[in-house]
Amino acid sequence: MTIVRPKGLIWGLVVFFCANRAIALGHDEPTTGQTLALWNAHAPLGDGAFEETETWITVYRATKPNGTAIVICPGGGYGGLAKEPEGHGIAKWLNSHGIAGVVLEYRLPAGRTWVPLLDTQRAIRTVRANAKQWDINPSRIGIMGFSAGGHLASTAATHFDNGNATALEVVDQVSCRPDFAILVYPVITMGDKTHQGSKTNLLGENPSVALVDLFSNEKQVTEKTPPAFLAHAKDDEAVVIENSQMLYNALQAHKVPSHLLELPSGGHGLNGYQGPMWDAWQEQSLAWLADQKLVP
Repeated sequence: MTIVRPKGLIWGLVVFFCANRAIALGHDEPTTGQTLALWNAHAPLGDGAFEETETWITVYRATKPNGTAIVICPGGGYGGLAKEPEGHGIAKWLNSHGIAGVVLEYRLPAGRTWVPLLDTQRAIRTVRANAKQWDINPSRIGIMGFSAGGHLASTAATHFDNGNATALEVVDQVSCRPDFAILVYPVITMGDKTHQGSKTNLLGENPSVALVDLFSNEKQVTEKTPPAFLAHAKDDEAVVIENSQMLYNALQAHKVPSHLLELPSGGHGLNGYQGPMWDAWQEQSLAWLADQKLVP
C-alpha cells in the first residue's frame, strides 16, 4: 500500500528551496515522495515479541536516476526525529544529484535497544528487494545518518546479515548490509565520549558492559564493514569529534576505504544546516562517492 502524505508549510518551503536550487544548478529535479509501511502493523521488538505499530519510509526517486540510493536516518538523540532538515530536505538534495533518497522514520527505543536497528535493517532490505522496480542498483544502496541517526547508521554498517534465503517474504531473503555509509556529526561510541542522552534513550539507565560494547560501533568494525565518509566539526560540544575519529581510526586499521572531514567550525548541526561548513560536507561526500565509483 502506498500512502502519499500531505505537505505542510515547512515541508513545502523545503521542497521549493531544494527543487529550485537543483534547477538553478542544472541538476535533476526532485520527485514527490511516497510513504510506505515496513511491518504491516506487526513490528518486532527484538526479543521474540511484537507490537501493533508501524514504521514508515518515504521514498524519493530521482527523475533521472543514476542507480544509487541512500536510506536516511534523522537525528534527535533517540528521543525524537529531526525529519525535515536531516530527512526530507536531504532526500531532495540527493534527488538533485540523481540519487534516490529514502527517509526512515524509525521507532524511538525508550530503552527497547534493538527497535531502531531492526527498522533500519528492514528499510535497507526493502530498498534492495524493490531495486529493479525503483531503478536502483542493488549493490549501491547506502546509509546516511546525523547525530544519533549517525549512530544508528553506523550500527547498521557494523551489524548486518546476508538475509535468509529460505524466508517466505522476498524482503527477508536479501541482505541488510549497506554498501556504504555517510555519517554527519555522528554519535559512534556508547563509552566515555558518547552523547549521554542518546545512550540512555537507547540502552536504558544501567546497561551492561557487554551491551555498551556491542553498540560502541568503533569496536564492531571488521574487514566486511562498508566504506564510510564522516564529517564532524571540531567545535561540536554536543557530540564531540572523538566519536568520528574513533570510528575512522578503526576503519583505517581494518583497511576499509574511509574519509574523515574535520570541519573547523559549525558546532552540532553545522550552523543550523546552512553555510560553508554544511555545503562542504555535501560537496565532499558527493566527490567521495564518485571516487568510490558509487555514483557515476
